[in-house]
Amino acid sequence: MKILFLDSPAFAKQDMLDAFAACGASCSLFFHEGYNERQNAAYARAFDEAVSRETYDFVFSFNYFPILSNCCKRHNLKYVSYVYDSPLAALYSCTLIQPCNYVFLFDQATYRQFKDAGVKTVYYLPLAANVDRLRAHSVPPALMERLRSDVSFVGSLYNEDHNFFDRLTGLSDYAKGYLNAIMSAQQNIYGSFFLEELLHPALLKELQASVPYTPMPDGTERPSWVYANYFLARKITSNERISLLNRISAQFPLKLYTHKPSPLLPDAQFMGSVEYYNDMPLVFLSSRINLNISLKSICSGIPLRCMDIMGTGAFLLTNYQSDFMDAFLPGEDFVYYESEDDCLKKIRYYLSHESERLQIAANAAGKMAESHTFIHRAQTILSALP
Repeated sequence: MKILFLDSPAFAKQDMLDAFAACGASCSLFFHEGYNERQNAAYARAFDEAVSRETYDFVFSFNYFPILSNCCKRHNLKYVSYVYDSPLAALYSCTLIQPCNYVFLFDQATYRQFKDAGVKTVYYLPLAANVDRLRAHSVPPALMERLRSDVSFVGSLYNEDHNFFDRLTGLSDYAKGYLNAIMSAQQNIYGSFFLEELLHPALLKELQASVPYTPMPDGTERPSWVYANYFLARKITSNERISLLNRISAQFPLKLYTHKPSPLLPDAQFMGSVEYYNDMPLVFLSSRINLNISLKSICSGIPLRCMDIMGTGAFLLTNYQSDFMDAFLPGEDFVYYESEDDCLKKIRYYLSHESERLQIAANAAGKMAESHTFIHRAQTILSALP
């Protein structure tokens, strides 16, 4: 079996290439800089040339790209995409329903939304980890002291200059107060994402006047969906992460691996960003508690970072995400918190219950190896293709 594999940036790209190889498939990498555009003649020509040289069983990419779907449709090729981002506006392209598509979504709530709308080209497939690669790591003694921590967090604070939310200027006092109120409510709710339905027409009119949004020519995404997911959800996540990390670092030693530190976290130890393949597993192994605070727009799915933590054999403390419950047992394979106070309480508990914490981490590692590697996911994808 031969696969044309889009060589776009993706954390788990090499893991998926290895998984396909383990399943007996060979992959040829394909790249053209126009992959993020909806229409690009040079991209189409490069694709035509690539598929003229070899006969491929299907085309694969992490995340969904409408231009790639159109190319596959022209050549009567199957297009498999494995989505790990949420939100992803490209999913609202009209091309999604093209019969060449096999779109695997890691977030079950998003999958249900499209499936209930009658889209027949979507499938639910959780993310995974390359357990063999992760478990092969060991922390060199020279790094142990630098990386050792009671609590660590790896991820963005979404505090970049000129983020989408901070571009909203000229709003009325009512609009500012309303947005702050619904964002505060959403920040404290896990397991339900309700922002979009609260963006009523009068408020949307103000948002459009401040930062206009026009759907893509082939897009069906609603402006309310865009504002809720790209403007508000990221800001809420920034507020939530900074608030929780501030409280944690005031009570426990916390190492924070992120690219842009925040002056609002004076007690956290900033470690800079961390390289994914070789260094991040060492952080997980050196941390007694690895914290996950999901991006709010991930409605139900298990983020890749959580799979990596459990696949490494490390302990995971995360906010509630309903998809965990389909594959893992809380308190046995991982631990989730329901509020900031609950998070602090569980950090204190598991720091003082070493054997219980280590057993939970070992349980998760065993389940990951048994059922949640990228080889398992590659097998599922291959079995779904006619």
